[in-house]
Amino acid sequence: MQTKVQLGDIAVDVVRKDIKNVHLSVYPPTGKVRIAAPERMSLETIRVFAISKLGWIKQQQKELRRQERETPREYLDRESHYVWGKRYLLKVDEADSAPEVKLKHSKIILRVRPGTNDDTRQAIVSQWYREQIKAAVPELIAKWERMIGVKLERVFVQKMKTKWGSSNPRARSIRLNTELAKKPRDCLEYVVVHEMFHLLERHHNDRFTALMDNYLPQWGHLREMLNSAPLEHESWRY
Repeated sequence: MQTKVQLGDIAVDVVRKDIKNVHLSVYPPTGKVRIAAPERMSLETIRVFAISKLGWIKQQQKELRRQERETPREYLDRESHYVWGKRYLLKVDEADSAPEVKLKHSKIILRVRPGTNDDTRQAIVSQWYREQIKAAVPELIAKWERMIGVKLERVFVQKMKTKWGSSNPRARSIRLNTELAKKPRDCLEYVVVHEMFHLLERHHNDRFTALMDNYLPQWGHLREMLNSAPLEHESWRY
């Protein structure tokens, strides 16, 4: 069941689910607010919780609204694309052979068959970004499993519209956004570590912060770097 809580000029969508804890999210691009709450929780209790988080909500909305966005990509020659935080100019080669993406000096070469449309070009590049993440992750996972004593069962890499990553403590798995392949490599490590620690601590509480501070002291800087990087242009849906 979905309803709304109004906090001044901020509307909060409330969804009751068969869950144990309250989950508060602020979604790009406009800062839409959503609370997922246990079915048994009263609307007044949810309202009080939302009021207690009002300062955090406003700060998240402010950061999202000022964040730079990429212009829509058309996958044409000399268009800018980012790989691991570095800017490359796209070069489209049409050839009657299998599609391919590769980096060469300051260029990202996209080989496609003649007549390939924009949607297919985008899909080829998106898959290539996914492969970059999948290739980079095993070494990071092995490193941090040894350091923090957490064993992952599965790692998923996929396009995610509202999060850089997520975790499932019960399944001992994490999910990573393919968009991370566009950001500096240190940002990928930060997200991996962040989600792995959520297997030990579900919430962003003092224990979670202490773990991050102890094992990845620069995590605050990396989070700021990630959140200040341009977001992909997209028609967001909720």
